[in-house]
Amino acid sequence: MVEQERTTDAGHGNNLGGRTLWIPRMSYGGAKTFAAAFRSIGIEAYECPEADVRAMELGSRVTSGEECYPEMVTLGTFLRLAEGENFDPDRNAFFMPTAGGPCRFGQYAPFVKKILVDEGLDNIYVLSPTSKDGYKELGGSAGELMRSAWRALVISDLLRKFLHKTRPYENTRGDADQAHEDSLDDMCAVLEKPGLTPKAKLAGLVTAMTRCRDRFRAVPGDYSEARPLIGVVGEIFCRLNTFSNENLIRRIEAAGGEAWLSDITEWVWYTNFETFKRLRRARKQVSLDMLGAVVKNRIQHRDEHAILHVVQEDLTGYDEPANIRTVLDYAMPYLPHYGALGEMVLSVGKAIYLYHKGADGIVDISPFTCMNGITCEAVYPKVSQDHDSIPIKNFFFDGTQKDLDTAVGIFLELARTYGRRKRRKRSLPAYFGVSTAVR
Repeated sequence: MVEQERTTDAGHGNNLGGRTLWIPRMSYGGAKTFAAAFRSIGIEAYECPEADVRAMELGSRVTSGEECYPEMVTLGTFLRLAEGENFDPDRNAFFMPTAGGPCRFGQYAPFVKKILVDEGLDNIYVLSPTSKDGYKELGGSAGELMRSAWRALVISDLLRKFLHKTRPYENTRGDADQAHEDSLDDMCAVLEKPGLTPKAKLAGLVTAMTRCRDRFRAVPGDYSEARPLIGVVGEIFCRLNTFSNENLIRRIEAAGGEAWLSDITEWVWYTNFETFKRLRRARKQVSLDMLGAVVKNRIQHRDEHAILHVVQEDLTGYDEPANIRTVLDYAMPYLPHYGALGEMVLSVGKAIYLYHKGADGIVDISPFTCMNGITCEAVYPKVSQDHDSIPIKNFFFDGTQKDLDTAVGIFLELARTYGRRKRRKRSLPAYFGVSTAVR
């Protein structure tokens, strides 16, 4: 195998050497804001284009079928970029973080590197940061980037939530999507500014979020009747990547529903929880490692609270759990967190949380053969039985789905039937119950 070139950028001490960094589109907004955070420390970064038929052709050609579907989508997107007429392997890099644990995600980065070598593209640098190595590949700006990246995830989750709670009720198709796009541009313009202190950057983001809130409020809509609320959980990439799940959220909306999609930041809170648990098990309750974990967790909570504060009124009935422990406690009778790990625990716990928030049905989006999705599928019948028989359906994706609209339509009918008899009612913002031009 050819050793990848590792040049160093003199200004920031990272290994990119002035290359353009491409961020996989786990979610469109998340990738876009994350790229803006990279630009704030002088790294030219952009979100990958959405996958297409050609990307899938390229991805399927270099995979065997044993890989996770998100791996095929991500790798195919990278190869699609690399075959572009003006793409220079020496001037570009791909972002592919890695992690341990049982999920196949831990194999993504080494597999991507292997395929790039096999395809004669070994000059493309693959940036694979991990929390264990302190993100040393990012050089001296790692700390600044990680804080900006966290804020970027909070922002993208919030803007996606505003999109999903506004679009089903809009009077003119496309207004909510435009508000979402304009809001992403607004927030990215602040995120990418270099040289600001953390306090000044946060103040700018709060001001911009206020504009975003007002932008969505100005979208004319009819809120005379609430639609059936469908909670969406599952594997993090597949549920957030619209290409991978074949735009299932829009299909739910087209069938007359409204979707509450589980966000990205819940995974960060979960990993923080697991860090504390591991340190306690290692008897490091009083240690520098524990102190660092506590400080990091408090800073993240403080930044999130500052950004959330200006939109709190608009999130009545759409509020996320105040503590990840709520989700883990809900999952405990089915998949206890001290025995089960990862997205399966979060999916089951969040499904029950959404039941308590008045959801009319739960959809689990997972890649075909995904361990997390398969485990949850086995548990959901008992979860449904214990919670008023709320309808729960698994959707597995591998790029070959057929009659998806029919399946969604049938599920929405089940949700409507459940909604007429459900005991857990929704809390709704004040603007519901009337037909209104703008909020």
